[in-house]
Order: sequence, then C-alpha cells, then structure tokens
Amino acid sequence: MKQIPIRKVEKNTPAIIAGCMRFADKSVEEVNTFIHGVLELGIDYFDHADIYGNGKCEELFGKAMKNDSSIDREKICIQSKCGVRLGIDFDLSKEHILNSVDGILDRLQTEYLDVLLLHRPDALFEPEEIAEALDKLESSGKVRTFGVSNFKPMQIELLKKCVKQELVINQLQFSLPVSNMIAGSMEMNMESPGSIDHDGNVLDYCRLHDMTIQAWSPFQMPAWQGVFLGNDRYADLNREIDILSEKYNVTPTAIASAWILRHPAKMQIVSGSTSLARMKEIASACDIELTREEWYKLYLSAGHLLP
Repeated sequence: MKQIPIRKVEKNTPAIIAGCMRFADKSVEEVNTFIHGVLELGIDYFDHADIYGNGKCEELFGKAMKNDSSIDREKICIQSKCGVRLGIDFDLSKEHILNSVDGILDRLQTEYLDVLLLHRPDALFEPEEIAEALDKLESSGKVRTFGVSNFKPMQIELLKKCVKQELVINQLQFSLPVSNMIAGSMEMNMESPGSIDHDGNVLDYCRLHDMTIQAWSPFQMPAWQGVFLGNDRYADLNREIDILSEKYNVTPTAIASAWILRHPAKMQIVSGSTSLARMKEIASACDIELTREEWYKLYLSAGHLLP
C-alpha cells in the first residue's frame, strides 16, 4: 500500500482511507469482517464523524474493535470529525467540540483519537474558543493531531490566529468531474465557468502549508447526483477510463482513483464503500502511475478546459 506521510501523525498513513459513514445498517460482525479485510489490503486508517448514522457508525466500529483482541489499536489510525449538528446547524463552540469528542471516544471505546477534524466551517466560530478546546483536548491526551474539513484558506488563517496546534489535514470533495480547485487555476484569465475561484486557491494553499488533502466522494458527479463511472452523462470520460482500464488491466474504479493519486499534492482518498471487493479495486490504484498525457486526457474528457 502506497504511503502518504502526514505531518504530526506518527502512524502509517496509507493513500487509501476507509470511510465508515455507511456502517449504520451493518452488524458488529460485518463491521469486524470489513476491518480485517481492509487491514489485509494495507488500509489501516479509518475515517469517522459523529454525525454518521447519528453516532451509530462509531458505536458499531467500537464494538467490533472491543470484541476482537487481534486488532491492535496502537497500529491503526482513527480519525473523526465534529462540528455538525445533524439537521440543526454547525457548531464549533468550545463546549460542543469538547462534548462531541467525549461522545466520539465513548462510542469508539478508545482513549484517544489519532486525528480530529473540524467538519464544516461554522459562520459563528470564534477562534479563541476553538483554541481553548484544542488545547484541552491535546493536554488531556484525547486527541493527538488536528485538521479541518471543507475549510477555505482564509478560514484556516483565521483559526491559526489563535490555535497553536498545527492543522495538518484538509478534507475536501474531489473527483474527476468535481475538480474546481484545479479548474479555477487552470482556467485563470478565461471567461469560462471553470475560471471562477470557488475555494480561495485551497489546493495551492494546502501544498504551500504542507496540509494533506483527503479527497472525499472521489467518484461523485457534481451536486451529489450520483457516481460518474458508467454514467452516460460522462460518456467521453468513461470511454477514456475504459481504454486505460484495459491498458493497465484494472477496473474503471482503479483508474479514477489513480487519477487523484497522480497529482503531486500527494492526496489521500477517502472511500465510503463497505464492499471489500471495491476497496480492493481502489487499493490497486496505488500500483498505477498515469502518464502526464493520460492524466490530462482524463481531465479534459470530464468536461474541463485548458487555455
């Protein structure tokens, strides 16, 4: 498994992360089987959030871990996110962050998180309060490393005004069709829709500040309209993917994943699949190095432009 080193995280950080957002309808036994299956693939990094299944996903994962002494907690990386109150609002107040982490740890049945991400920007967040919360979490040993999710550069800078911990991760939506953080720079000085800067040059910002980008929804079309693989709306893209699938003797899923991993930002892919067969397909992307020409051909066939 290809490794993507993350600053401040001392454990293995594989290129593929097992997203646990779809565990809610699984049994403890099914979750345990999934954990063992991805570990055999070299995927020992697990992504959670307190809102996934309204906490049930973390609870099931915690029970699966607790009931299996063969899984060494010290050898896996567990990440979770807080700051979204499902169906209500966003809340990055000190009280909510601290209470959320206590709930996360209780459900996961672990004494610490390797990584905590602030899930979404809260329009009412006060960096001083967040700083106090992170200080307390770090000093108590409940959280070892911190990051954000879906934050723009200036929001991160505002946090850094008060937060002393390094923010080493930004989890962002990214796929072949949803590539606005590339298109905004590539189409600069053009009048095309892609030239609009939606995210404050977050890709370049993360690279400048050594923040690892974790790509979520890596196979989604814009506006969460479904998976682009095999979809007639992206016929040109799928045609190019099929050509490369045959060349590299892998599935289309692997090619779509390899496109993300080819970027020099050294991103990780967060897969939300609970299918071990699909996770194996994604993991196989680590053995593929797309050429520059192949990468750009896929980018253009997804509907993007070049000057």
